[in-house]
Amino acid sequence: MRGFRRKARGSSGDGAAARGAYGLLGLLAALIDIVVGVVALIIILGILFVVLGANEDNGIVEAALDAARFLVGPFDGIFKPDDRKLEIAINWGIALAVYVIVGRFVASLLRRPRA
Repeated sequence: MRGFRRKARGSSGDGAAARGAYGLLGLLAALIDIVVGVVALIIILGILFVVLGANEDNGIVEAALDAARFLVGPFDGIFKPDDRKLEIAINWGIALAVYVIVGRFVASLLRRPRA
């Protein structure tokens, strides 16, 4: 077949637009993963600082605990065992699990290929 040329891959306008949109959604998914990782790290540090009895007058410890308290606010007080350290570990651990599960779910939805 003389004169027949195959279209170059990616030269279709519709395909390029779809790849561009997926690229933006993929970038947003990656950003969500980063934010979830930072939130998880802050909550884990908060749990460790409380359970291990870190000096709350230390600036780093104070800042990490303030940030963790803010992030776990809605989850604080779900369970009320007698031991404060156990209470923090359980309630903040639940908050950690919810943030990670929901964040990963949203990121996976953004990464799904579009028809």
